Amino acid sequence: MTGGARLPAAARALLSGDRRALARLMTQVENHDPAVLPVLRALYPKTGRAHVIGLAGPLGVGKSSVVNALLAHLRKLGTTVAVVAVDPSSPFSGGSVLGDRIRLERDPGDAGVFIRSMASRGRAGGVSAATREVVRLLDAAGFSVILVETVGSGQVDIEIRDIASTSVVVLVPHLGDEVQTLKAGLFEIADVFCVNKADLAGADLAARDLSELVGLGAPRDGWRPAVVVASARDGTGISELWTAIAAHEKFLDADPKRRAAAERTRLATELVELVRERYTESAREELSEASRSHWLDDVAARRTDPRTAADGIFERQHAPKARRRRP
Repeated sequence: MTGGARLPAAARALLSGDRRALARLMTQVENHDPAVLPVLRALYPKTGRAHVIGLAGPLGVGKSSVVNALLAHLRKLGTTVAVVAVDPSSPFSGGSVLGDRIRLERDPGDAGVFIRSMASRGRAGGVSAATREVVRLLDAAGFSVILVETVGSGQVDIEIRDIASTSVVVLVPHLGDEVQTLKAGLFEIADVFCVNKADLAGADLAARDLSELVGLGAPRDGWRPAVVVASARDGTGISELWTAIAAHEKFLDADPKRRAAAERTRLATELVELVRERYTESAREELSEASRSHWLDDVAARRTDPRTAADGIFERQHAPKARRRRP
């Protein structure tokens, strides 16, 4: 696809700066509308230029406030910024309050800012299943920095590593978070630690403890996480936080193979997830067909164990396709 005239109309609108078109495409992505797929395919070559920064951490540490402060700082630098804030969903209705849209501040007339709240829809890992594609839409739309705020689901809030090139873990003093990160997995994903609420007693001690923990571990791919003390409320340390984030991005760029390897790892994870989704859909279709309900009947009657039945479903539906020659 070489000429812009061959792009779908919605893709041309997004590339021309139409923010309503961008918002509509995001809604289609979240609703799993198949009509958006040709647009996503057409826009994919236009992606890969934005810096995607993830912010994770337990509930109540002030991630939204830090995002808000970073947003203001970056706009002062003249950087275009998009924010994707993932909010928790009801396990019953799937709905979400989408409170981050309320907490985040922006000038309605500022075209250099775009904020989108998304419901996690029960997805573990702190992000929505549609987050990657929403980020790519923002990337194609030309935003230089995309901030992705996770739900804050604690020990499983680590999938941001599969989306962002730099992961910031936000903590506060007095909650024991600086120690719990070792157990929660957040320690392993952090490229930068931000101890928020610097005005509270113990912030410097928490930062020192984190620095000691970081020093005990081996650098990951040559990078040792930075520890920054900040206060989103008064802006203290936000410039230093961005400097630390930018330093990690510069570290990735210092060796082209390093950034490419990280991107390939993220893409491999995404491809596995997409293939898994296809297999899951196929299995559900297989079990929903009345003529093949014997799989459920046999398992329910204890004539067949679940693993053997699963193997049978897989072989019956996919083995013939696997034997076909590649086109």
